[in-house]
Amino acid sequence: MTHKKINFKDKYSKFSEHWEPKVIAKLNDYEFKLVKIKNDFIWHHHEETDEAFIVIEGSMSIEFETETITLQQGEMIVVPKGTKHRPFAEEEAKIMIIEPKNVRNTGDALDELTAPNDEWI
Repeated sequence: MTHKKINFKDKYSKFSEHWEPKVIAKLNDYEFKLVKIKNDFIWHHHEETDEAFIVIEGSMSIEFETETITLQQGEMIVVPKGTKHRPFAEEEAKIMIIEPKNVRNTGDALDELTAPNDEWI
């Protein structure tokens, strides 16, 4: 087995689209996904799993039914399963999402922003 380090800057340079998570690593049944975000996403929830958002560069907000939380570079949040939420970023932000394999980015909703699963870079 060979060991490989992962460079976020290098991985982010390989794509430009927004709201399309790219898998960079797997840990048991969980995937580490990099994504560039900008503007509004859709309201959705994930019935079966929590979802972690880590801001690598920039800032983002997540709107919940009762509050909005803003995350800066170096901050993270875990959205509990079943919690309706809507991420957004006024300027482009680079984030990492950690969630189980095969989780649809739009959760319970199908939309033009629904991205393919299991895209590795």
